[in-house]
Amino acid sequence: GMGAGLMAISIAEYSKRLAPVVSSIGQNSFFDQLMAFLKKLTPIDNAVILYYHQQQPTLSYNDLPPANRPTHIDFFLKGAYLLDPCYRAAQGGHEGFYRLDELAPVGFRKSEYYKNYFRHTGLIDECGYLFRLNAQVPGDWLNISLCRDEHHPRFSLSQQRLLQDIATLLRSLCQQHWQRTDHSQHQGDDLHRHLSAALSHFGTSVLTEREAQIIQLFLHGHSTKSIAQKLSISPETVKLHRKHSYAKLDVASQAELFYLFIDALSSMPSTSEGDPLAGYLSRRK
Repeated sequence: GMGAGLMAISIAEYSKRLAPVVSSIGQNSFFDQLMAFLKKLTPIDNAVILYYHQQQPTLSYNDLPPANRPTHIDFFLKGAYLLDPCYRAAQGGHEGFYRLDELAPVGFRKSEYYKNYFRHTGLIDECGYLFRLNAQVPGDWLNISLCRDEHHPRFSLSQQRLLQDIATLLRSLCQQHWQRTDHSQHQGDDLHRHLSAALSHFGTSVLTEREAQIIQLFLHGHSTKSIAQKLSISPETVKLHRKHSYAKLDVASQAELFYLFIDALSSMPSTSEGDPLAGYLSRRK
């Protein structure tokens, strides 16, 4: 079925709205046209379109007000994206319409990533699409993120269904557009490999293997309880490991841990291998 939402729009009206999107395939105005089309279907307060090429994201579209923009997007592209549930879902092969709450780990709304990325932008709800752009290149994905702030309620079930109903169509449009645009200018692959390796080695030079594992799960937004379940240990053991880790890293809270991670990542020399903290802590002394 076409979903109740679309039935309210005649096929004639729907075609009229879709035509400019199709006409703009391969042109710079494509994402503007696509967003104009989506915003007529349902209220959207903020949309960001990220292109993950070989997993390193670049920004294709952003309508955040400039006051909020530089800090939160730069911070994201500098390495925070490694902790983003959408980015991790794409890596896991999740395709199509998504709701952030379904992709995110339990406890995500309490995580530092969430507080930093969502709270100071005022966003309260996110859904969107993850599309694989090219079967030959596993790392090429598009994330169309649609957000609501406190001006609107969260996306209703019928609005979600409507957005889900057009996912196949949007994917074809985006794939066509992607095939007709030049992507040779993206040189982020090495940086991405560098950042990914840094995350997987984060803390390993100062912490035990188990402590480093637990600290990384906290960074991803897992709660004490979900880490305990994941690793089949008691919540008390998780807390003990966290306490020892915090002491070794000289941080007092999850917020400080988060900033230590971002700071160590962004000040890491491009030649360094292994744990980004190794050089960082010696420079900080």
